Amino acid sequence: MKAAVFHKPGDIRYDTVEDPRIENSRDVILKVTSTAICGSDLHILSGGVPQKEPMVMGHEFMGIVEEVGADITNLKRGDRVVVPFPIACGHCFFCQHGASPACENSNYKHYGPDGDMLDQKGAALFGYTDLYGGYSGGQAEYVRVPYADISPRVVPDNMTDEQVLFLTDIFPTGWSAIDWAQLKGGEVVAIFGSGPVGLMAQKAAWLNGASRVIAIDPLNYRLDKARAVNKVETLNPNEVDVVEAIREMTGGRGADVCVDAVGFEPDRTFIDKAKAAINFEIGSMKVLDLAFKAVRRMGTVTIMGVYGSTYDNFPLHRLFDKGIILKMGQAPVLNYIDHLIDLVKEEKVVLDDIISHTLPLSDVSKGYDIFQKKEDNCVKVVLKP
Repeated sequence: MKAAVFHKPGDIRYDTVEDPRIENSRDVILKVTSTAICGSDLHILSGGVPQKEPMVMGHEFMGIVEEVGADITNLKRGDRVVVPFPIACGHCFFCQHGASPACENSNYKHYGPDGDMLDQKGAALFGYTDLYGGYSGGQAEYVRVPYADISPRVVPDNMTDEQVLFLTDIFPTGWSAIDWAQLKGGEVVAIFGSGPVGLMAQKAAWLNGASRVIAIDPLNYRLDKARAVNKVETLNPNEVDVVEAIREMTGGRGADVCVDAVGFEPDRTFIDKAKAAINFEIGSMKVLDLAFKAVRRMGTVTIMGVYGSTYDNFPLHRLFDKGIILKMGQAPVLNYIDHLIDLVKEEKVVLDDIISHTLPLSDVSKGYDIFQKKEDNCVKVVLKP
């Protein structure tokens, strides 16, 4: 079959690889009908999340069941499904306690309690390095889905792939950022980053009762998209002091909730990069520091952007003095997906309005290139095998 294969940093190609096969009685083989490039994939492309061996990429995908393992009774050949990005066994302590991203069984080679940079991770993820299980991803014609009796969800035939594809990751991730903040209604929510996850967090903020939603991004075309699809207020950090602007918009207090939807690879200066190299840091936490400053005292900061190393001069003093509540991590997609499918079915939310490019899988190198370089007003790339 054909697939998008990572070879080394900066090198993802459209290659021929072996077809997947049933390896366990709880597996299914899926014929992929749509897949997408995620901002997290760029961390692998850049080398920020290390991977030594070639690997099929992609953790946002959906398709049609082609083959089922002997113990699969909830799915049959021909079912059309979306697949959450964390791989969960469904039976371990964490899966049984609503914490599927901490599944003890799916990432059996590198699982552990420490959360180390280069070992002891949580649950396995599709197409996201050997550290996260080494499972082939869904940027391919076919993919093996383990524990298929737990995660995949059948979707209605009358809905397009584009309407439901983002239930795999970015909508549940954006939803998590807001759900963790426990909005009561009327809050001001500031979301740093208007890429795909940031756009989804904006949608989730409105659905959960925010009174104002403020989008922050250094690229005006992404702010244009945020205003067009989510009717938010916008700030460009290259044009204004966003912390001061947010305080002015909130009576001097700061936002009730700040969301970091950027992670460790924001736009950086040469000095930022030099400091990171000296301190053996991967990327930067500059966006997170802005969120800590912009949130009000006793407010909440949620972190959906990926961070992969320790950071020098972490502002613990600010968190303590302001009484900031922190919540972060991989989205527990299984906690939300059924509710979120209903929101899409009931037309309470539109997800496909963020798609800027739809390309054949054979153009995957181009897709990664324009997404990484933010060319051609690229917001979200969907690939068709």
